Amino acid sequence: MPEKIAEVNGIQLCHETFGSPDGRPLLMIMGLASQMIWWDDELCENLAAEGFFVIRYDNRDAGRSSRMTGRVNLPLAYTLRTAPYSLADMAGDAAGLLTELGVASAHVVGASMGGMVAQTLAIEYPSRVRSLTSIMSTTGNRFVGRPSAKAMAMLLSAPPRGRDEYVDSLVRTFRVIGSPGYPFDEARMRERAERSFERGINPGGTARQLAAIVSSRDRFRALRKVDVPALVVHGSKDPLVHVSGGRATARALRESEVDIVPGMGHDLPRAIWPRLTRGLVRTADRADVKNRRA
Repeated sequence: MPEKIAEVNGIQLCHETFGSPDGRPLLMIMGLASQMIWWDDELCENLAAEGFFVIRYDNRDAGRSSRMTGRVNLPLAYTLRTAPYSLADMAGDAAGLLTELGVASAHVVGASMGGMVAQTLAIEYPSRVRSLTSIMSTTGNRFVGRPSAKAMAMLLSAPPRGRDEYVDSLVRTFRVIGSPGYPFDEARMRERAERSFERGINPGGTARQLAAIVSSRDRFRALRKVDVPALVVHGSKDPLVHVSGGRATARALRESEVDIVPGMGHDLPRAIWPRLTRGLVRTADRADVKNRRA
């Protein structure tokens, strides 16, 4: 379906759906500086073919959703835990979007920062989450999921200027953080970068999203109370969010299945889509069985 704009919590969220509204709702939340199109069209179509009603959207400060305001001092955000907005605010956006779409609850999947938002959604709005899938993410504990020095330097580098520089920068970035166990698809990455640039990039928004991440507190204890089937997917070779973050997430979630994917970094290579799809279907099935028993 074509992209639409929803008015949520006083801001606009750009979103798109795949599949029949009668299917099992699947809300997909992307990560830092990432647009909803980073959930590849083909992957979304594959999930719709499995009976999901797929909902993807641009987080605030990304893509065609509202651009926020507020300057960021990352060291202060880290030490004083202050930011223009929080992961809880972003989780509120997700809950509000479900309300606007008439969806009472959904299976929720988030990648990287999107995993943090998905975890927070399950904590703050438990009735809206049927199952939780956290991909290449972490609990907020500052001693797990730490990036490598090279990945951290890349994360804090100056934002690119102009279309060509942005495309080249994204390709370089994913050569660093991508999956060493799988072929690097440069053509696909350049197409994604070009499409993202056309939709609109927002370096200030990236800084504000990063501030929301670094100012957040450890969610481990709160995640212990999450009472839904969960799937934790993480790459064994992730340089941006170390696999220890995924393992901590799995320990926190009482009903979790953990899938550590050999050779996977901080991306979703096409070759793992069938594995991910099976995991999402399996997790949704577990939730349906649990709900029937309740």
